[in-house]
Amino acid sequence: MHLAEIKNKFRKLFTTFEALSDLGPALTAERDFAQTADELLRLLMDAIGARESALFRFCDKPAVLTSVASRGFLSFPSPAVIPLLPSHVHALTTARGPQLLAAESRRTLLSSNGNFPPDLIQLAAPLRVGQKLVGMLAFGQPDESHYGEEEVHGLAMFAHYVALAVQNSGLTESLSNRVAENLKLMASVHSFYDNALEAFAVAIDAKHINIRGHSIRVGRYAAFIGEAMGMGASEASALRASGYLHDIGKVAVDRRLFGKPSALNEAEFKEMADHTIVGSEIVSGVQFPWPQVGEVVRSHHERLDGSGYPDHLRGDELAKHVRIMGLADAFDAMTSERPYRQPLSIGEALTEVVKMSPTHFDPETVQALLVQVRRDAVASCSPKLSAAWIKSQPDKPKFLDDRVMCAIAPPDVDQLAAVLHHKTTRNRVYSN
Repeated sequence: MHLAEIKNKFRKLFTTFEALSDLGPALTAERDFAQTADELLRLLMDAIGARESALFRFCDKPAVLTSVASRGFLSFPSPAVIPLLPSHVHALTTARGPQLLAAESRRTLLSSNGNFPPDLIQLAAPLRVGQKLVGMLAFGQPDESHYGEEEVHGLAMFAHYVALAVQNSGLTESLSNRVAENLKLMASVHSFYDNALEAFAVAIDAKHINIRGHSIRVGRYAAFIGEAMGMGASEASALRASGYLHDIGKVAVDRRLFGKPSALNEAEFKEMADHTIVGSEIVSGVQFPWPQVGEVVRSHHERLDGSGYPDHLRGDELAKHVRIMGLADAFDAMTSERPYRQPLSIGEALTEVVKMSPTHFDPETVQALLVQVRRDAVASCSPKLSAAWIKSQPDKPKFLDDRVMCAIAPPDVDQLAAVLHHKTTRNRVYSN
């Protein structure tokens, strides 16, 4: 697959992520909902490539859709009203996601008895919270010739959150309850980011069975390492997202290279190494909520001594999140099976990264990795300790992936930490 095809394949999905980066603030802004609705329509039109759009709120007594905001339609009544029969309400309530409308499906979903003709709607997304219909998104002419599966899928990703915003706008509770609803909505949006990017990471790693799950694990490891270094929840989330996407350039690498049981030749290694540059080109210009994504994608194989690629950066030229990602990536590679070798044990992998510090890996980052592994080691020492730890931190998952056995004792981790400390302080000056 050529790079141009790959970039085009991901363009619309990345446009959706750009819109998502603005979705939370738009949904929870303290302003009149008509203004919020107008901003939501702008984001959605950009995301799916629509020229015309409208947001309707549903009222069940009587059953009617009433417009809240519209964009692009040359002639749009204020408000637009679409009365609904019980059959229409049932169809909208039970519809499976956004619907591309033809003559028959329009008659099934919408009445023509209002002051706005349904014939102008080419794509409709019923908005539901649970089993309750709260509104509808309607889109007219597309920027291109027609709406396709990518646009329908992209709209489905947004519909639930817009539905929550429509429902929230009608609440009349106290200010404290309204703030609580907004916080829930923001949490829901952030959860969506993780879920969507996890799906993206699975697609990136689909080349070969030996790398499946790699991007998700690297994202998790990087976030945990960041936490051990004192980073807050926002920075840890950014690391996790960057880890999910760090290998996106591998979608352009020949599948056979991932299963080759012997060393890559020079040409093959260059093709594999170029995934950092290809990935950087794929994400270039995308306005992610996490500004470090592009740098991580390009530089996660750089090393402190300049031996990495593609730019042979050294020392302080490597940003902290790049150092963390490089270690997380290497640690998962070491503890994973490859066609040319068996996985290293946790002890062997940690010994290797300590050995390669501070030339390849940042000692502070390696220390944070040891801290997180030691936490798992303590919890696995005995069933009683493990149960007590889980009870004290019920929402805190383990650091190591379930496929990796934490077969190392806490004193052994402490010994490695002492070796790391000795290497970085024994009257020698290392460039960082």
